[in-house]
Amino acid sequence: MEKLNCDLEAALLKLLVPPASQTETSIALIWEKPEASYNIESYQIYVNGEIQGSCQCTDYTVRDLKCSREYEVFIKAFSKYGELLLKSNTVKVSTKSKAEIFDITSYGAVGDGKTLNTKSIQKTIDACSFGGKVYVPKGIFLTGAIFLKSNITLYIEEGGVLLGSDNIVDYPLMRYRFEGLETICYASLINTEEIRTGILENITIAGSGKIDANGSILRKKELEENKGKPGRAICLRNVNNIYLYEITVKQSPAWCVHFIYCQNISVNQIKIYSKQDKDGKRYIGIENGDGLDPDSSKDVFIFHSMIASEDDCIAIKSGKDAQGRRDGIPSENIRITNCSFKSGFGVAVGSEMSGGVRNVLVQDCIYEDVYCVANLKALRGRGGIIENIKFEDITYKNRNLEYEDCKWFRGAINIDQFYSHDTFDVDESEEVNDGTSIIRDIAFKNISLETLAGNAIYLTGLPESPICSIKLTNIHAAGKGGLKANNVRGLELNDVSVEI
Repeated sequence: MEKLNCDLEAALLKLLVPPASQTETSIALIWEKPEASYNIESYQIYVNGEIQGSCQCTDYTVRDLKCSREYEVFIKAFSKYGELLLKSNTVKVSTKSKAEIFDITSYGAVGDGKTLNTKSIQKTIDACSFGGKVYVPKGIFLTGAIFLKSNITLYIEEGGVLLGSDNIVDYPLMRYRFEGLETICYASLINTEEIRTGILENITIAGSGKIDANGSILRKKELEENKGKPGRAICLRNVNNIYLYEITVKQSPAWCVHFIYCQNISVNQIKIYSKQDKDGKRYIGIENGDGLDPDSSKDVFIFHSMIASEDDCIAIKSGKDAQGRRDGIPSENIRITNCSFKSGFGVAVGSEMSGGVRNVLVQDCIYEDVYCVANLKALRGRGGIIENIKFEDITYKNRNLEYEDCKWFRGAINIDQFYSHDTFDVDESEEVNDGTSIIRDIAFKNISLETLAGNAIYLTGLPESPICSIKLTNIHAAGKGGLKANNVRGLELNDVSVEI
């Protein structure tokens, strides 16, 4: 203990405020997790020198603050015996000014679940002042596509619902990126600009209400008309400084939340349901229902959130094939912590990753009946590099047998450069060119996993481009296929056990 006290100043907890994560009455905090050797039991949060609260995870949202006020915040870490082990740096952070309220009902919106309110809601957004709040009260407000602008908050009150219209005429055709390519899509329920010019900034979507994109009906109609790719629930493009806070997003025609060419994003305490509702009722006809997709986006913080997905829970992307390589905009600096995943395919990188993906941390997450802890997929033709990806302190248990060891996933820890192929030859090389993908510097640490579907660990690279530098540390896994590895260069195993 004396040694730790002597090192207290040298071994500070690194505390920071994630981007855009202040409201009028709250501020979000995150900090780097110390080494396990410190044996930290809990953290205490101090605001202006007084204890605000405590927690056992590495994020905390300070609430009930005053607007337009600067606060000084620091963290202390304690052992289970109450001994002070570490202290953070002090950060200064200000809450937002009190927002001018623009209630959608004052502009003609009716929350009866029947009246189409697209024009009224858009009129409210257009009228909203700089820093103002578009307010959705209790009620079910039917709407088609709406378009946000800079420097506003869309706030949905508890009991309030934005319900997507099931009429495809309410969703104009737009050019968006989807599945890695710029293409014609039906507008999403909540959008920003359709073209890649002009950067928007400072958009918050918050509140305890719901965004229901009505995807079961809408997807079927969009596919039948077939004039564009299905829309999303939320699709924000070319935005700096985004905050999603406490909101519930559900039943999208395709991916639920999609960030394209965005940066400085915080996602805090949200819920996403793209497979079934919170009571387990299945959304009929939903496919390709990713939860949240950062796409050629950087500086992304996703924490304390829950995703129950029909497809990938989180899929990190950066464009597809020659077009993605030409754009050359990577997804990078992404931190996913203290989240829970309830269905789907876990945290994926790719398969559209031609602009590159780097610097990703997934830490302290719980997976229940999800097919993959990690699903890294980079096919021939993509090009691009996936590098410096870390999964740490994960608890995973999958009892779901809807899919078993198929082309979409082959292991709970899954790195697969033959993803989506029914048959392939792991020994048959092809020429190295611009479309040759690279996966390197991937680490898995402190993971307990048990799966009834597929292999426990599956690592397969290309013979002409082996997966490089894969490190597994303190992994205790059980799966009927055990561990399989093909075309891997530099596989390091430390305290790894695999049961079949």
